Amino acid sequence: MHAFEYRRAASLSEAVRTLSQDSEARPLAGGMTLIPSLKHRLNQVSQLIDIGGLADLQGIAVRTDHLWIGAATRHQQVADSADVARAVPGLACLAGLIGDPQVRTRGTIGGSVANNDPAADYPAAVLALDAVVVTERRELAAADFFQGFFMTALEPGELITGIRFKLPRRSAYAKFKHPASGYAMAGVFAADLGAAGLRVAVTGAGGGVFRWTAAEQAWASGATVPTLDHPDLLEDIHAPARYRAHLAKVMCEQALRELA
Repeated sequence: MHAFEYRRAASLSEAVRTLSQDSEARPLAGGMTLIPSLKHRLNQVSQLIDIGGLADLQGIAVRTDHLWIGAATRHQQVADSADVARAVPGLACLAGLIGDPQVRTRGTIGGSVANNDPAADYPAAVLALDAVVVTERRELAAADFFQGFFMTALEPGELITGIRFKLPRRSAYAKFKHPASGYAMAGVFAADLGAAGLRVAVTGAGGGVFRWTAAEQAWASGATVPTLDHPDLLEDIHAPARYRAHLAKVMCEQALRELA
């Protein structure tokens, strides 16, 4: 690990100011991806700005038309929240399936969404629930936020402060875990948004989270879930593309059964 300076931010404005002044500084909340990358010298920073304890980034609240979750809220807090379980049960289920107890206790929703790992769980919920990612500068629709393999619309120094999820009539998440890492080899989030219809989002199977419109259309017409046909399916030592396509179909069928 390379040497760096550790600073605990006293306020959101202080954190934003420090990050804007130092292009090599990075924010730290849960550190589930950042800390291992530093330990293995895959990343190098000048400063770590700890934002995990900032009150502005905490909290879960059900409002009139949405569920608000602060960016520094831990996975286990989401999984254990009675408000989340009542308003968006699929999201509570998803949070409880992330990693292991240690990861759920430390990792944060904002960090996961900002990192946009192609096998992470939260991006599927953010996209399927047509959520809005809120930063200290602006609001970003889910469809505009995720931009491919570990890529997002965030600008340098920009911090996620929270996520605003639409309240679905019904929601469900089904996931086939990698047996060692706990990441999704295929995860499918399905959400019935009422007048906006059913939305299905897939994670783990491709180079980034994506909508599965063919599955949405099949549900609307009463047809069976089709075979996943996507140009960017992952193929690696863990599974060939056709196997991930099969997993996605099975997980989608499971999620839709839970909706029904």
